[in-house]
Amino acid sequence: MNWKYFIGIDVSKATLDVCILEGKSKILNLEIENKPKALSAFWKSLTKQIPGISAENTLYCMEHTGIYNEHLLSFLHSKGTNICLEHPAHLRLCVGLTRGKNDQVDAERIAAYAYREREVVKLWEPSRTIIKTLKHLTSLRNRLVRTKKALSIPVKEIKMFDKDGGKMIESICKGTLNSIAQDLESVERHILDIIKLDPTLKRLFQISTSVSGIGTVTAVEIIIATNEFKNITTAKKFACYSGIVPFEHNSGTSIRGRARGSHKANKRVKTLLHMAAMASLISGDMKRYYLRKTSEGKNKMSVVNAVRNKLIQRLFSCIKGDRLYRPMDDRVVIRMGVEEPMCQDALSIP
Repeated sequence: MNWKYFIGIDVSKATLDVCILEGKSKILNLEIENKPKALSAFWKSLTKQIPGISAENTLYCMEHTGIYNEHLLSFLHSKGTNICLEHPAHLRLCVGLTRGKNDQVDAERIAAYAYREREVVKLWEPSRTIIKTLKHLTSLRNRLVRTKKALSIPVKEIKMFDKDGGKMIESICKGTLNSIAQDLESVERHILDIIKLDPTLKRLFQISTSVSGIGTVTAVEIIIATNEFKNITTAKKFACYSGIVPFEHNSGTSIRGRARGSHKANKRVKTLLHMAAMASLISGDMKRYYLRKTSEGKNKMSVVNAVRNKLIQRLFSCIKGDRLYRPMDDRVVIRMGVEEPMCQDALSIP
């Protein structure tokens, strides 16, 4: 890419620290408010201070800080700029050995990273508004589930050892728990309504839930995490993203334990995939696979991890072929030994 200017932005809730490089040379440092009006003023002043700068010859780089990025990303995208949105841990590991930090220095380091990686950097593409809405709703659902557990589980434990005290606490929390249950039902209904009204989401949801073990919650989380299977397009990449691919830790003759999954993963998706794998082991071909491997002496959790990988492979195979999954037990074996595809033509969900 023939970018001339590299702008690193350190994003916080209230302010944006900006560093502008022309090649390797720093030409400007400034701080602005993280508000739409301040961004418009910054855009106007930028062309005055740097006459040759434009949306086409400039790369903007920043950390992914969740909702704090929203104003900046929306504004820059509306101007047709080139945006690089990186994970904070990736930027932190790429800058090398450092001593001390502040927002101004962080902005300069982000700009320098953008210059170094200009040939291989992956440009950010926005998700559809409907995906952002789904993400907010699933986050709300997760918070409600955690709150419900935080209230209900201690009550049950207290009742085991102090019935009178437990009943008193239960009566106090009853209204709150009922309200949370109603809110959960409302959130889940909103999620399903959004999916049913959008043809693309409806189709992806239908294919995802056709895979044995993958339920509603897991399917929605996968669709959001992959940005409708646009950002992550292969089973191998998604397995790595989910933290279920084992990595070795060897150096020369030194072997530091067995291969393990990386902690740099989406733990929420990993947990849901584990639950999906356990559900698929209740019956069918996955149960037979699990029993066969464990009878051969394989570690049980290693086999469960293999089942998680199989579910991902099945899902991405069906997504690629735009087909519903057909369980192994339903496939017809033809006399010549040729089987029908694992996925079948999809039908419309009600």
